[in-house]
Amino acid sequence: MQLLTEAQLITIRRQLHQIPEIGLEEHETQAFLLQQIHQLPQDFLTIKTHDTAILVRVQGKIGQRTIGYRTDIDGLPVTEATGLPYASKHPGKMHACGHDIHMTVALGLLSSFAAQQPENNFVFIFQPAEENASGGKRLYESGALNEWLPDEIYGLHDNPQLPTGAIGCRMGTLFAGTCEIHITLTGKSGHAAYPHLANDMVVVGAELVTQLQTIVSRNVDPIEGAVVTLGHFNAGTTMNVIAGTAQIDGTIRALTQKMNRHVQERVRQIVHGLEAMYQCQADLKLEQGGYLPVENNPELTANFIDFMKQAPDVNFIETQPAMTGEDFGFLLSKIPGTMFWLGVDSPYALHSDHMAPHEAAIQIGLNAIEPFLRYRDGQVTH
Repeated sequence: MQLLTEAQLITIRRQLHQIPEIGLEEHETQAFLLQQIHQLPQDFLTIKTHDTAILVRVQGKIGQRTIGYRTDIDGLPVTEATGLPYASKHPGKMHACGHDIHMTVALGLLSSFAAQQPENNFVFIFQPAEENASGGKRLYESGALNEWLPDEIYGLHDNPQLPTGAIGCRMGTLFAGTCEIHITLTGKSGHAAYPHLANDMVVVGAELVTQLQTIVSRNVDPIEGAVVTLGHFNAGTTMNVIAGTAQIDGTIRALTQKMNRHVQERVRQIVHGLEAMYQCQADLKLEQGGYLPVENNPELTANFIDFMKQAPDVNFIETQPAMTGEDFGFLLSKIPGTMFWLGVDSPYALHSDHMAPHEAAIQIGLNAIEPFLRYRDGQVTH
């Protein structure tokens, strides 16, 4: 029994879409979500907050296990260009990754379990800072989940490339693990006419970019794959001054944590090798935070896929892994669970300033996910 109707859910999604906030600043979003949650039946609910996170526990009749469902609540620093009447009211901020869809689905699921008490406990996690500050890792390590730690956990991500309402998933890794690369090179600036009296960091930086691009082509098993992208290179001030410093920033993407660590080690070796070769100073920072690969639990994911394949009204699609990052990977490293896609059929990609998901996916997705969670609730043993 879902209390919130499709029309109500679409209205909620549009209200959320208008108030995107950057990670750890989601105060207006938190207040709106709490308002919606407090309008649900409270007989089985316990609500607590931690910073901008919201945790809602649904007390089960038996309560032998706890099933978790996580949604993220933050937006992106993107200026919206959709032209929609319910576009973002916050300049320079947008729900360009579809977290407004994620939150709305979570509220729909919560309304169902608030209306019809489950056999076991449920914990709904409205998590901040997925995009920018390892929100899942921060929440887990804060201890806020300790007394309500789920035995298994689920979460979705919308997918513009899948048909509206389709459920996509796969065994193994769904999202890559990521690692940020930050390199500061320091040499000696000088006059362009006297290169022998300087140590040119444009030359060193250019060589470093070229060498780092050999990691994937020559150090990574092509069957496994990885990505090294250097998206920022800044050096020099004018045409006739040799640059004494350079800044290079980029990202590593890999489908397993083992491969991610392997690529990180090769980055270290190359950076410090060029540091010695060119007699300069290289300050390297590799920051992974909580963005581990989203590695779905084999048993639970097989169960999820089997259920969705057999459900008569579900359009299930087995998907390929994506090199995008998602901090749900950290929670999956601590709690067995599964992440899956919800198709929203948009011509624009995630993070696009034109991203406009098809809202019909909300109810179609709920019609697939709620029965699955009820099914899991009925299994009192693993």
